[in-house]
Amino acid sequence: MLSVLQLNRNIRSLRRYRQIVRVLFKYGFDHALELMGLSQFVTRWRKLIRRPEPELVLLSSAERMRLALEELGPTFVKLGQLLSTRPDVIPRNFILEFAKLQDHVPSFPFEAALEQIRAELKREPEECFSFIDPEPLAAASIAQVHRARLLSGEEVVIKVRRPGVVEFVETDIDAMMGIATLAERHLPQSEIYDPVGLVKEFARTIRREMDFAREGHTIEKFAENFAGDPTLHFPQVHWKETARGVLTMQFIDGIKVSDTAALERAGLDRRLIARRGADAFLKMVLTHGFFHGDPHPGNVLILPGNVICLLDYGMVGRLDAQLKGYLTDILLAIMQRDVDEVISILLYSGEITDSLDTRALRRDLSAFIDSYYEIPLHEIEVGRMLLEFLEIITTYRIKFQPDLMLLSKALVAIEGMGRELDPDFDMVEHLRPFMKKAVKERLSPRQVFREMGSHFASYVTLARNLPRDLKEFLNRINRNKFKIDLEHRGLDRALRDFDKSINRLSSSLIIAALIVGSSIVMQTDKGPKLMGFPVFAFLGYTIAGFIGLWWVVAILRSGRL
Repeated sequence: MLSVLQLNRNIRSLRRYRQIVRVLFKYGFDHALELMGLSQFVTRWRKLIRRPEPELVLLSSAERMRLALEELGPTFVKLGQLLSTRPDVIPRNFILEFAKLQDHVPSFPFEAALEQIRAELKREPEECFSFIDPEPLAAASIAQVHRARLLSGEEVVIKVRRPGVVEFVETDIDAMMGIATLAERHLPQSEIYDPVGLVKEFARTIRREMDFAREGHTIEKFAENFAGDPTLHFPQVHWKETARGVLTMQFIDGIKVSDTAALERAGLDRRLIARRGADAFLKMVLTHGFFHGDPHPGNVLILPGNVICLLDYGMVGRLDAQLKGYLTDILLAIMQRDVDEVISILLYSGEITDSLDTRALRRDLSAFIDSYYEIPLHEIEVGRMLLEFLEIITTYRIKFQPDLMLLSKALVAIEGMGRELDPDFDMVEHLRPFMKKAVKERLSPRQVFREMGSHFASYVTLARNLPRDLKEFLNRINRNKFKIDLEHRGLDRALRDFDKSINRLSSSLIIAALIVGSSIVMQTDKGPKLMGFPVFAFLGYTIAGFIGLWWVVAILRSGRL
């Protein structure tokens, strides 16, 4: 049974693989397909599909790729959205285009939603809910949301996973992995961008997003982090009506933060809301290291008493202690306009290549910091400043954690909402106490002794293991079992091309030998004859002709004469 399922999945992946190649060819990316060793597909599609429409030819490659991702469907749209947060992988013009990608997916039938609820909860919907609104509140590529009422009378919303979306996404991931493997094998300098690693990261992200039980635990984690804080509210998760494909939460009746007129009519304090939102987000980042990754205005509701409620916890970011320290140091150095300290932090991070032009990096960072020199601190947009900084370091192939880019975009959204609510909103003012607290905690005697103890324990472990490791090293040398593995990057392609040349040369020699041998046999009178000529001579000429014809066709199809 398992082998049949695997076979079906492989067939679906192959079909999807062909669809992807066709769409990429349609939008004028046939050259990239040829570079990845897909010449046979390109040749076939050139016969079946016309060249790109004139209006497509006028578009930039970034615009054409965005259109291709939209045509390929929701999974690829989400891949583009992920790539829009990775300036270390794709150029800026692609980032700007991919940021325009949105889910344009129609809602699925109410009957299908009921069937999903029934299958996930292992109960009839009537046993869980007294009412479910047939019209969805919202629909996206992964799920849609319906308003409902529990048997107890409590108003809730049900987030229902789209039927068949898991199988569809897994098929797309398989196809993406195949293309990424080809890109890593054929495209020059692909190791810099790590296409296979990027697909793995995307697969991990979207699988988490499709697991609604995980999202429920995420909501409770945020609620636990802000327990006792009356300024924030988190929806209650109803676990009896929740599973991996269905999430039932408390219905929140609030005002969208972007509806400033409604906030004014309700008598709510816009400036207080802006301050509370900034403080809550910075606390998520610099205190808990666990923050909401998509705080756009549609995901923020305001409740009576100026209480803030965040919705949609499918995308979250994480910063460990080391990354929080790195972020704090970088922001402090930038705001203090200390270029040398910024470069020192980057060097210490260990993510700098040997070919880094430190002088050019210093020049660009100085220009970046000087651009903020005349700007008053209260006018600085921290999110945009961090985005500009990350764009500079990616130019020099300096790696950074993807969560930093997610954080930068979230900060931009928070600051935008803050300035919309309060024209005098100052993120630096809110950031300063968190920075001071972080520096104070790092320099506190307790933290210093803790770090010293951790380093001491590491050195003790190293000293304990060193004699054994040294003994093993010497034993391997004595037994002639010491090996050094060397990897020559970029050599695989040259070897494959060399192998093709050898095969063609071998075919030429075989054809020449068959022709010469047949010509010699033609001069003899021995053996069976056909029409007065030796049969073996005819056979030799025929085989040589077939091999030669096959060889010419293969060369013409490859496009390389």
